Amino acid sequence: MARVVCLLFFLLSLVGCSSPASATPARAATVAVTGGVRLWQDAAIFQLVGHEIDSARHRVLVEMYELGRVDIVQSLGAAEARGVAVRVITDPTVAASRGSSVQLHAMHVPERAYPVDDSRHQIDHVKMLVADDEAAVGGMNWGKHSDRNHDYVLEIKVAAEVDRVSQIFDQDWAFAGGRPAPLGAATGPVAQTAPGSEIRSMLEGRLAGASQRVLAEIYTLTDRAVLAELVMAHRRGAIVRVLLDPNQVYNVHAYTVLRAGGVEARWYPIPKGALLHAKIGLFDRDLVLGSANWTLSGLGVNHELDVETSDPGAVQAYVGRFDSDWTRSG
Repeated sequence: MARVVCLLFFLLSLVGCSSPASATPARAATVAVTGGVRLWQDAAIFQLVGHEIDSARHRVLVEMYELGRVDIVQSLGAAEARGVAVRVITDPTVAASRGSSVQLHAMHVPERAYPVDDSRHQIDHVKMLVADDEAAVGGMNWGKHSDRNHDYVLEIKVAAEVDRVSQIFDQDWAFAGGRPAPLGAATGPVAQTAPGSEIRSMLEGRLAGASQRVLAEIYTLTDRAVLAELVMAHRRGAIVRVLLDPNQVYNVHAYTVLRAGGVEARWYPIPKGALLHAKIGLFDRDLVLGSANWTLSGLGVNHELDVETSDPGAVQAYVGRFDSDWTRSG
């Protein structure tokens, strides 16, 4: 920790100012198909979501920060009507989610609002879907215009990981029902925050261990420890490349700190009305993605959910997309 603090103060003494690059149109999304997981990108994510809900026979569990797509709300109601056990948790601070909750209630879909801690400016930022024996976890909201954004979701068919995601949903359902039953801390490919600090441990552990490459696409990056670890990875000799969303004013400071420390950082070229909404990083051969921004709130205040995979197909798909994004961001 001492080395992180020392490096941080050094970097902060070097920062100046920078401006985002101009935006260019995003390329089409692709899907990587492999054994136990699939990496989905951009608007194609909603093909996965629609298929999973419409084909579910036993259960559909949804926890979503922004739920505003009419087609998904109607699909959830249709699933409940055909006998599927549907349950939905939303964040009460989001107007679109509150409106969808009213619609779900009218269709007799069991729904609850996550009891966020207003005193800490907390949100339930989780984005998860469980449909029968599969799960989908990532950074994509289900808002009216979310399909414009660049984002990733990991479809999971590994039984132990689906079970862990389901347990986290049950934990949150009980909490939203006034009967808190927090899960114990766990080490594995599925990590949550609030409760716990599993995502920070996962992220900082992968950063500290990276010796060859760190390739990241981040919506908001402000956490000082993470910034320092990125610079230290570069100083160890790893290739460290970071793409940031130019719409987030907080990223200007991160961009400047990273460049001052020798890290390659660029602004992602996005069209007007869209976002680089991803929270994803590749650390050598380990891919970490999910809902948590690399911020103090994302890693320690909000309720968040991230997943990790070293699946070669998912890694290859991400590297291909990152390389394309990096070239266009030049």
